[in-house]
This record gives sequence, C-alpha cells and structure tokens, in this order.
Amino acid sequence: MHTLIKQYIESNAFSRLIGMHFQIIKLGEIKYEVLVTNQHLATPNAAHGGLVAALVDGALGVAGLSLVCHQNKVVSTIEYKLNYLSPVKLNDLLVANAKVISAGKRILVIECEVISMPETIMVAKAIGTFNAYDAQKAGFSLP
Repeated sequence: MHTLIKQYIESNAFSRLIGMHFQIIKLGEIKYEVLVTNQHLATPNAAHGGLVAALVDGALGVAGLSLVCHQNKVVSTIEYKLNYLSPVKLNDLLVANAKVISAGKRILVIECEVISMPETIMVAKAIGTFNAYDAQKAGFSLP
C-alpha cells in the first residue's frame, strides 16, 4: 500500500466517525462501504442523505487518490452530481463502487454507483470532477 494511502487512512477521522472503510480494487477503482446504523438515521425508517453523500464523496476521492498517489499527488473535490434513487434503511450495507473514467494532468472525472445490500438495489449514482495536486500542500509527508 502506497505511503500516501496509509497517511490518508490514518488522518481521515471523518470516515472513522461515520464507519466507512475502503478497498482498492486496482489503480483508479475502489469499493467503499458503510453499514447503516441508528446514528445515520434521519427518520425512523431511512438514513440521512448526507450519509450517502459522504460515502460518494469519499469513494470518488479515494478512486482518484489511488490513481495519482504514485505521482505524490492527492485530490480534492471540485464538484459532483449525486442522484438519489432509492431510500437507504437501517442495517443496509452500502457499497460504493467508484472508478476514474478520465484523467488529465490535473483534472479527473470519476463515477460512482452505490448499491444497498442485501437487496442489491442501486440507491445512488454520481459523477464528479476532482483536482490532483501536490500532497505536501495538503499536509502529507512524502517518502
């Protein structure tokens, strides 16, 4: 695992707070997961949309990071569009699959689908634009 990925995991308190965990499938492609608990609910039956938005932003970002970390770069969100397709319920396992679909010198376009398990229902779809920049600017130390 690349040093910047390790540093990202160690410094990302927000993902730990929400309970999100990721796996790099290959460079530019990841899987990010979160189990919906009581702390994520907005109504007695459904999770807050912010949980899905946080999962999507994390998935898009880590997909980009996994591609550019070997250049000692990190990414930041420029924008993303998120479509909510179905409600998310207590005890659902949300699986976000994200993949870089275009990468220039600085700008990456990344897509993401969020599937709710065990029903295998697509609950969200997103596409985002990210900026790749020197990791030291974000406070990371380089090897």
